[in-house]
Amino acid sequence: MSTDLAIFAATSGHSGVDRVLRNLVPAIARLGLRVDVLGVDGHGPRFDALPDGVRYLPLGVSHVNTAIPGVVRYLRRERPQAMLSDKDRVNRAALFARWMAHVPTRVGVRLGTTVSVNLASRGAFERWLQRTSMRWMYPAAEAVLVPSRGVADDLAAYTGLARDHIRVVPSPIITPAMTARAAEAVEHPWLGAGEPPLILGVGELSERKDFATLLRAFARVRAQRPCRLLILGEGRRRGELEKLAVELGVSADVALPGFCPNPYAWMSRAAVFALTSRWEGMPVVLIEALALGVPSVACDCPSGPREVLEGGRHGPLVPVGAVDALAAGLLRQLDAPTSAAASRAAVQGYTDESSARAYLAALGFREFQ
Repeated sequence: MSTDLAIFAATSGHSGVDRVLRNLVPAIARLGLRVDVLGVDGHGPRFDALPDGVRYLPLGVSHVNTAIPGVVRYLRRERPQAMLSDKDRVNRAALFARWMAHVPTRVGVRLGTTVSVNLASRGAFERWLQRTSMRWMYPAAEAVLVPSRGVADDLAAYTGLARDHIRVVPSPIITPAMTARAAEAVEHPWLGAGEPPLILGVGELSERKDFATLLRAFARVRAQRPCRLLILGEGRRRGELEKLAVELGVSADVALPGFCPNPYAWMSRAAVFALTSRWEGMPVVLIEALALGVPSVACDCPSGPREVLEGGRHGPLVPVGAVDALAAGLLRQLDAPTSAAASRAAVQGYTDESSARAYLAALGFREFQ
């Protein structure tokens, strides 16, 4: 039997894109489609177990560009109805491979971040290359898919792509497995009865996630009431954050335990979740926290938090890098938290099945349009 959809990606293995694809592929398979995941050595997405109807096909190379001949051979051999790729380098490779293969496979290219902000710190040549490739190559795709209106508007303005060629589709974030994992036990002294409330951050310890602002805001909150801060994640800013916690005098109430394979168990036990990113595409962890009923605070970064929190209706929305405003938002959620029901209602459109149907409709599968 022929393949319905091919997935071509080369992720880090632990990013938000990985989570999106690990949730999206099984959800599409449950809808009865046959899916092939084309693998680049040393890259994700990785699956604990492949669901029925899904094949993992390694391309036998470790770089996206050297994978192009293998994708061409695959397209000529299998002729899937559609192919979904993710991130600009892979998107370019997917479009080029389809052109070389001369097959009618529809191609959907996905971008998950606010492009202009993401590229702002890159070199002039790289910015020119990516903007130019998007402007001239993406019109050849049957669909350009992004996770938020903010990303869509930014992409159109930055590259000159027609805004009506860009489709906003919800990310597949909320799954039954996530809810089950949130109920798993966590052994930690900070979670015992009578302990101070826990503020939680989750993400790579990087400049983009800006946990330094969270630490400074936490120090101001801690000066007014007992509480603790735990940040799940690993990255090159660890040393700086540990030093900052000491300088602020809050190191005894701050923990950086590193990467955690099950952040949901921590989320479900947190008093407040905080997102302090400088930029996003659609913040997966914010949606996950809200789905678990956790009162949340977010920086109003491009893009996503404003859409998820409906301008502050479902939790404080504060300016990026604004320590005082973030501290005030954390205090508000500690003292008068948003209800679990209201938090969950804010993200009900991000279930894996709803997202899978939206992706398939955007990729041209008529039965889902």
